[in-house]
Amino acid sequence: MKSKNNNKMEFKNNNYQIYNDDCVNQLSKMENNVFDFSIFSPPFAELYVYSDDPRDMGNVLNYDEFFNHFSFLTPELYRTLKPGRLIAVHCMDVSLQKGKDGVIGLKDFSGDLIRNFTDQGFIYHTRVTIWKNPVTEMQRTKALGLLHKTIKKDSSMSRVGGADYILVFRKPGENKVPITHQDTDQNKENYLPVDLWQKYASPVWNDINYSNTLQYRSARADKDEKHICPLQIETIERCLHLWSNEGDNVLSPFSGIGSEGHTALKMNRKFTGIELKPSYFQQMHRNLERLLESKHQLEIF
Repeated sequence: MKSKNNNKMEFKNNNYQIYNDDCVNQLSKMENNVFDFSIFSPPFAELYVYSDDPRDMGNVLNYDEFFNHFSFLTPELYRTLKPGRLIAVHCMDVSLQKGKDGVIGLKDFSGDLIRNFTDQGFIYHTRVTIWKNPVTEMQRTKALGLLHKTIKKDSSMSRVGGADYILVFRKPGENKVPITHQDTDQNKENYLPVDLWQKYASPVWNDINYSNTLQYRSARADKDEKHICPLQIETIERCLHLWSNEGDNVLSPFSGIGSEGHTALKMNRKFTGIELKPSYFQQMHRNLERLLESKHQLEIF
């Protein structure tokens, strides 16, 4: 079902509901305790601007203004998540820039997110570090601290490569529907043998394929010079496998082109997605429909 409300689109069916809207506004309309799990990658403060919409949390003057805006979202995430269930937030620490900040260094974005969520009442549950290739980062960013010439000139300015993180938060209360796994039938989705569990339980996931993402090029709008960086499919798969059941309702308040939704539907979950930018929203809808069509064809044959 498709509908428009104040020029905003939405699509709903038995598998997903997606909204082209501001996430705070849309979540405020939803009931308490409706989501079983949430996974998303928020805007990384003011690092990237995705649109000129004033409701875009990346479209801010500075780092502090981002968290002023983000602080309106966390109460809605807390209210709509079921007790005892989890939220997984993908992030990285953000660079300080000489021209903009006066110094070269890092902002503790992961730590500030932890403080934001725990101030709202969430329990800081766990953290996964996702390894990234420092050579690739150096080639992409030309960061002074990663250049080989820096260790020749003054190694006090050298640094290690930046990792990604999955920060996991739990809402207090009893989880009335346990998330269960078994190690006897590998044909079932909740199969989690001890060797795979040991891999998941590692504090560092060093085998994530960063090129395994959804197609995104057609999501770029006219004059869209900014950044599209879909969350890696393997990261989403592991989080969903570990922290949700089949049939669970999975939320992404920053859905982008639908990486979390695509993976959730593929793994027999339901999905609720909210995305502010129309071109991203439309690409998300196409990606979800293609996934459902491919599943339907497999069921036929």
